[in-house]
This record gives sequence, C-alpha cells and structure tokens, in this order.
Amino acid sequence: MSCSACVVGSLQFEIKVEGERNLFIFPEVIEHMERNGELVWVDGDSFMIKESGMRDFLDFCRDHMEFEKVFFRLEGKKWLLVAEAEEVLESQWIDEVIRKELVTCHAQPIIDGAGDVYAYEMLARFYREDGTMIYPGEIFGAARKRDRLYALDRICRMAAVRAAAFTDKKVFINFIPTSIYSPEYCLRSTTLLADTLGVHPDRLVFEVVETENVEDTDHLKRILAFYKEKGFRYALDDVGEGYSTLELLADLQPHYMKLDMKYVQGVAVDPQKQQTASAFLAEAKRLGSVPLAEGIEAEEDFEWLKANGYQLFQGYLFGKPAPVGQLA
Repeated sequence: MSCSACVVGSLQFEIKVEGERNLFIFPEVIEHMERNGELVWVDGDSFMIKESGMRDFLDFCRDHMEFEKVFFRLEGKKWLLVAEAEEVLESQWIDEVIRKELVTCHAQPIIDGAGDVYAYEMLARFYREDGTMIYPGEIFGAARKRDRLYALDRICRMAAVRAAAFTDKKVFINFIPTSIYSPEYCLRSTTLLADTLGVHPDRLVFEVVETENVEDTDHLKRILAFYKEKGFRYALDDVGEGYSTLELLADLQPHYMKLDMKYVQGVAVDPQKQQTASAFLAEAKRLGSVPLAEGIEAEEDFEWLKANGYQLFQGYLFGKPAPVGQLA
C-alpha cells in the first residue's frame, strides 16, 4: 500500500474556481500551466498543479482573479480558500526534517511506588541541521498543514523503538491514531524494526496521544487490536472526568491508563481532584488497567496518590526528559 503521505515528495494542489470572472479567464490559466509543465490534469472547472507552480498561481490569482472564489485541497480533503495555500507552502521545511529524520528521543522515567524506574516515556525532540531546536507545536502544526502527519509520526515511532534498545525497561511510545491509515500497513515497519533489534513486544507500550480527541473509535480499536495481536501493550493518555464514555474504555481495554496532570497537580489538597482521581482509579481497577499518574511535581501529591492505590508515577519530581544516551 502506498500513499503520498507515506512518501515525502512535492505536493500536488487540486484547484477549483467559481465566479463568472474566474471562469472566463480559466482557459488561459490552464494553457499557461500546461505550457510551463505544471499542469497534472484538468476536469471541468477544476485542475491539479504541481507544488512548483503554486506560488506563481497565487500571485496571478491576487492580481487577476476573484481571490475569494478560488479554492484548493490536498489528497481529496476539504476545500479551503486558496489564500490558505500560502501556509502550506511556507511549511515546506517540514519535508526536510522528515526526509533526513532530524529527530532524537529524550527519555522521562516512570517509577513505581518504591521509587524504582519501571519504564521510560520516549519524547521526540526535533532539531534543524544547524542544531537549533524546533518546538513540537511548531513541527506538528507544519505537518498537519502539509498532510505529513503520518510521515512525521512514523519517524518518531521508529526513533523511539531504536531508543528502546538502550534500556531493559519498558518504553512508552506516543502515536497519533488519526495519522495511521491502516494498521496492517502503516505499523508494519514498527514491528519489523522491533524484531530486528531484538526488542520484545511486551516491552513496548504504545500510548494514544490526544485520547479525548479521537472521533473514529472503530479505527482506534483496529489499531489497538493490531498492537495486541503483535504482543505490544498500549496506554490511553490524559484520561479524566471528561473522557467520552465508560463503555468506550471498556471496549478498548487499555493495559495502562494515565490520569491527566490537571487532576494530579494539587490533588493532595483539592477535594474535587481527589474525587476525580478516585473515580479514575476505581475504573482502572475494574478494567484491569494499571493506573498511572502523570505530571507529578510535588511530594505531597505523590504521597496522596500512592497512599490511595496508584501504582505508577511520572513527572518532574522524579526526573525531566533527558537524552537517551544518558540512560543508566
């Protein structure tokens, strides 16, 4: 199976025009694009052009067409005003980051009640070729604009699996469910790499990022079923009182459930947070999931959570993310 999101190459923009003025000039636009070798196809009032011709087309639109009546889309997704294509073009730098895999992993410890390291969460860090860091929000935003989310998520997963070879502990690996087209195809490289490196599947815990924002729950179930079939574990992050339904949690049967840090920080003195944390714990126990509290920064919150039955803990209190090479 192949798709443009899996291979980082130049984009192709599907263009649609409306309005009498735009339709009048349309034939000349097509003739120009064809003459310059930028036209991919034309069908009625729509056409597709290569990315190399998009800036020139935008300039022409601003000068000679009704700008607000020209639209574009990528990979058959929703139509957007052509003005928004500028952001897609300006985000082209993300392609280089992905092609050259300019990503590394930092590890943050997850401890048990005795204070021993149980696992590490692998957190992606991105760097430009000059060594300057790119913040996650910036890089994932650019990937979304250019429809590169799958490719970016893939290099992060692969880097995390490689990092697992540096420790004998379990490793939590983030992934974005909406970036995965088909688990049978998109996750095959992950399983093959784990086999090649001799990393046993039960040491890898795949953590669903933005759990509460997942809309296609059937797709998520397929992904998690694939992981389970291959012997991997999986976790749901940021679970709290706002999580969709108890029925969905029961369907997903996560091996680990991570309590959102907004219910963790200050839990020792906040009765409302204590109520949420206790309800979460009861649900985790009912499902047979291991409860994990994340974002712990205060000793008193750690002691309260531990005393009330939480099993795993993560946060700056126990260690900040550090380069994988520093793992003991």
